Amino acid sequence: MSKSAAAFEAVIGLEVHVQIKTRSKMFTRVAAGYGHEPNTLTDPVVLALPGVLPVMNKAALDAIIKAGLLLGCRIAPVCKWDRKNYFYPDSPKNYQISQYDQPICLGGSVEIELPGAARNVMGEHQAVPLTRIHLEEDVGKLNHGASDSLVDYNRAGTPLMEIVSDPAMHSADEAYAYLQSLRATMIYGGISDCDMEKGQLRCDANISIRPVGETKLGTKVELKNLNSISFVRDGIAHEIKRQIAVLERGGTIVQETRDYDGMTGTSQSLRTKEEAHDYRYFPDPDLMPVKVDEAWKARLQAECPELPFPKQRRFIEQYQLPYTLTSVLVWDRALADYFEETVKLTGAAKAQAVGNWIVNDLLRELGNAKLTLAESRVRPAHLAALVQLIDAGTVLTNAAKEVFVEMAATGDRPEAIAERRGLKAAPTNTGELEQWCRDAIAANAKALAEFKAGKDSAINAFKGPVMKAAKGKANPKLVDETLRRLLAAAN
Repeated sequence: MSKSAAAFEAVIGLEVHVQIKTRSKMFTRVAAGYGHEPNTLTDPVVLALPGVLPVMNKAALDAIIKAGLLLGCRIAPVCKWDRKNYFYPDSPKNYQISQYDQPICLGGSVEIELPGAARNVMGEHQAVPLTRIHLEEDVGKLNHGASDSLVDYNRAGTPLMEIVSDPAMHSADEAYAYLQSLRATMIYGGISDCDMEKGQLRCDANISIRPVGETKLGTKVELKNLNSISFVRDGIAHEIKRQIAVLERGGTIVQETRDYDGMTGTSQSLRTKEEAHDYRYFPDPDLMPVKVDEAWKARLQAECPELPFPKQRRFIEQYQLPYTLTSVLVWDRALADYFEETVKLTGAAKAQAVGNWIVNDLLRELGNAKLTLAESRVRPAHLAALVQLIDAGTVLTNAAKEVFVEMAATGDRPEAIAERRGLKAAPTNTGELEQWCRDAIAANAKALAEFKAGKDSAINAFKGPVMKAAKGKANPKLVDETLRRLLAAAN
């Protein structure tokens, strides 16, 4: 970046489309889904045949209200439906049923975390304000070939939320964090699976630049075809550089829509940007406005889950977990639930041990076997039993690693595996153990002096020789207790 580039500030707003997970489409009972033969999820309403009328899908309304509650939006007491008129092959009606001046959700925000100075330290948190969330029907999908384009209407009519942020972000990293957090919120709430490969989450970015200190927004450019969260970050970074380069050459930014190619890292102009009046919005005459009362909102509020960032703060405070563990656990609701179910069985004192087993061992074994958490043979009760065996000294940590691998492969209980494989720690002869400890202390006067001087970690110098004498099968807890007793009595 040139020296003059530092004089500019980027201003970014995102328009995120999220497909709502419902069994049927927005205004008809035909099934919603992905991966079906082209044009099989259609009916007269989807195809806009003469004489058909739309009927609202209440499950989709529930989902958008729930999304608004999760994001702290004000839920409008009344919202209405509008027709957004445009001619394009992916819309059989030549208009899209949407919401224009009376959306269902207003305001709200998305909490994001910017990268910390170090990977194991919590970064700065901030709230990105939202403008609105409205509900509409999705359009079909055009599949372009070498000499023709084919349209598949399976997606047409699927319930779709458009989540519009304020122009309040200033870097590609902020936009990336925003999308990660928003996606997690939608998945946590059971509102959408947000699979970008299936078109369940799509993002357009509005980007402008202005001199640092200026409050007036610059000319915005809309970036489309950002088909992965990483491409959103890369595309925004590319567009910021492009606009700065244009201004540095003495050029002018043109309001337009550009196509970003994530594979080549380049963009090209598609068209000049339409204004809202180009769509000739007007109220849909076939659909009545929707009234949302307090009872409706209260029912959905009761279904709202704890979101990742509040859960992360709770895990750190309640279980004293390090940031590194919580950063893995909380972003998958099923994984966080698995952790807490296990901790209920072991007690909170063993929470960090449980977290370590999940993050380091369970996820590794699932990845190697290409299994999901739901398919795991290691249930919370199995993991809790293994942690308790280690705590009791029945199975030592190194042996427990072998037990876990077999437990993941077979689903057998850890105590049965330890018995079968001869991995239980040998019963300790206390007299013999005490003699090994005495020998270790006598052989290391330096460590003894350091321990007596207050260096607690010096005790570790004695543990190695003791475990070696015990051929690795002594109870570590008993070794520690015996050493401390003898060291306290040593002259």
